[in-house]
Amino acid sequence: MGPTLAMMLKKAVPDKTVYAVSRFSDRSIVSRLETAGVTPISADLLEPEDHRLLPQVRNVFYLIGMKFGSTGKQPLTWVINSYLPGPLAYRYRKSNIVVFSTGNVYPYVKIGERAPCEDTEPRPVGEYAQSCLGRERVFQYFSERHRSPMTIVRLNYANEPRYGIIVDLAIKIIHEEPIDLRVPAVNLIWQRDAIGYIIRSITLAQSPPTILNVAGPDVVRIRELALQIADKLGKKPIFSDPEGTDALLSNASKCIEKFGPPLMGLPEMVSTIVDWIVSGKEVLNKPTKFEVSDGRF
Repeated sequence: MGPTLAMMLKKAVPDKTVYAVSRFSDRSIVSRLETAGVTPISADLLEPEDHRLLPQVRNVFYLIGMKFGSTGKQPLTWVINSYLPGPLAYRYRKSNIVVFSTGNVYPYVKIGERAPCEDTEPRPVGEYAQSCLGRERVFQYFSERHRSPMTIVRLNYANEPRYGIIVDLAIKIIHEEPIDLRVPAVNLIWQRDAIGYIIRSITLAQSPPTILNVAGPDVVRIRELALQIADKLGKKPIFSDPEGTDALLSNASKCIEKFGPPLMGLPEMVSTIVDWIVSGKEVLNKPTKFEVSDGRF
């Protein structure tokens, strides 16, 4: 989401300098950013000396995090998600900061129950989700100590043509692989809509930090979603395991009340993504692992 957010920001404020900081293992992303007028800075922020490369700016969007492959790499997961926020929150203690977090910090709920809202007590399952709550707590500490205005965004699940739950399901259906229903429902939001909310959420920054759920407004059943995708593909989905009763969901009514409903609905998301995949275009091959219920990603 980082490159897209940086490019959308630059388009919104063409007279401002927008920096994008990353290790940039994919040099094509650097070219895309430069073409869009964004200034890339190559840095490994786990190396303290690289922090000197960071410019002092008024507004910061903090997207650093680790999820994929976190199981088996727990020390690295904790360092990235819970340690690194400390020195960077201190460095930008005079800035407005939007912090990416995740709905994984919430407890799983029964389908039909009210989904967690921003004042729901976190009960993260597994070390990934626990480390993400650690990231939030570190930023909250520095916000309160230095009166740094912040918004903490809890996101799930963003979708675009190359990545997301719809991509995961479409690929399984095409390859006739069984679809796991242990986690039977999700929230889905188009990535551009999610980034639009996240950019605007900087207007809510305060100390102590504002919490904001960014998610689609509907509870989407995986079985029904797979059937929609399969219909577009002209195939029949295969389901495995008994269907679960608990899901990781978020109530995004606060965000939608503040900024309006998402521009893209589910049918258009499904159609756009399926058409992309069928045409043979690139996908990122990064499964969301939405079906994981034990926190082991």
